[in-house]
Parts: sequence; structure tokens; C-alpha cells
Amino acid sequence: MEVFIARRRSDSPQKAALREMMSNYLKENGVHIKDGTDVNSIMRDMMSVILEDTLDAEMNKELGYSKYDYKNKETDNSRNGYSRKTMHTSYGDMDLDVPRDRKGEFEPQVIKKYQNTVTQDMEEKIISMYAKGMTTADIESHMRDLYDIEISDSTISRITDKILPIIKEWQERPLEEVMLLFLWMRSITTYAAKAVL
Repeated sequence: MEVFIARRRSDSPQKAALREMMSNYLKENGVHIKDGTDVNSIMRDMMSVILEDTLDAEMNKELGYSKYDYKNKETDNSRNGYSRKTMHTSYGDMDLDVPRDRKGEFEPQVIKKYQNTVTQDMEEKIISMYAKGMTTADIESHMRDLYDIEISDSTISRITDKILPIIKEWQERPLEEVMLLFLWMRSITTYAAKAVL
């Protein structure tokens, strides 16, 4: 199915330019969108290009000169190629080329050094599943099925361990008198219900 992207009246100039760019990209590369997987693939490719360009711009700022602009170089540090990094995204895994510098001082901001997911809410999702009573094995299976991301039990445990002090503090908090009365009433009704059965 060939996709034709037409400009809409309500489009801002930026959105209209984006529509035109996407339309040209699809035509020039013979991309045919058949299902959501094709859309995810395109989004993953676009995201990797945007992130790599952003990382290159961060390196330019760090060094104070753009690539091949040696005339304006005012530092003894320089580029040192790229490192390949696999990122987990909601669109699937993607490989990024992260620029390196000779001194190893470059600290990227858009993708931090040890970050391996683009969606930082992934930890929040894991913590939420854990809070709802899922085991680490269940969470691992769930992440693999839904997001096609392989996360080990130990990684999930490391993430959930972050909230253990908060849980312990909550469990050890002093109860208010109203809460104690509620718990007492709840235990009586539970006991009475069991006696009836």
C-alpha cells in the first residue's frame, strides 16, 4: 500500500514541512507501509538518526568546533570515532553510534553513558508491575512479550530494590487512630464472614 501524505489546512509550517519530508522519504526509498511493524521500523530509524545527530551536536559543543573545522579548534581534545550502543525503545531495539573523544571526557546528555533505554519510564513500569504483585520472572516475561526487550531477573531486582526502603518505611509508619479502628472493624467482619461459611 503506497502512502500519500497530503498537507492539511490546520498544519503549522513545521508540521507541513515534516509531512513533505516524510512523503518524499517514503517515495524515494520505496517504503510501503503494510502494518504497525513497518511504522515502528520507520519510527526507530528516524529516532536513531535524530539521536545520533543530537549526540554529534553535543560533541561539537563539548569540543568547541564542528567536525572537520580544525581552524576553530581551541582544545587539545579531539574526536575519536564512535562506539556502538544498543538502545531499547518502545519501537524495538536500535543501534546508535555514540561519538567518543580522545580524553574520554565527553558526557552525552540526551543519551547518558550507561543508559540503555530511551524511554526512562521503563523503570516506572517495572516498579508498577512489582507493586501490583508480579514476580521478577513475570515482569521479565511481560517485558519480552509487550516490548520485545530482554531484561534479566537481576536487572529487574536491581530496579525494584530501589523502592524497598520506601516500602519498608511505609510498612513501619505509625497508624492513625482512624486507621486502627478501620483495621479492627475489617478483622471483625472477616472473622464473622468465615464463621458463617
